[in-house]
Amino acid sequence: MSDDKKQIARIRQMERRLNRATAAVKRLTTALEKWDSTEADIQALDEYYGSDLWRQDFADDEAGLLPADLKRGVLSEDGIWNLLTDVRELNKRLKK
Repeated sequence: MSDDKKQIARIRQMERRLNRATAAVKRLTTALEKWDSTEADIQALDEYYGSDLWRQDFADDEAGLLPADLKRGVLSEDGIWNLLTDVRELNKRLKK
């Protein structure tokens, strides 16, 4: 391959890398902005999970006292726990 062709191939390769990296940075920036905006939600869920209020809500659900059409993912045994575990893992990755 001639030097001219090598140069053109190199520039094309670097252009692809630039485009890929630029797009990834934009996606990550957007994701981090969304992540930052959920900090209060995560904190509230952490405080709620295992609290007296959560236990009462869970007991009332088990007793059939809540409306049947009420979404109750927060009352599942694993829903908030799994989220908080994922948050801890993500925070570890972000610190690296």
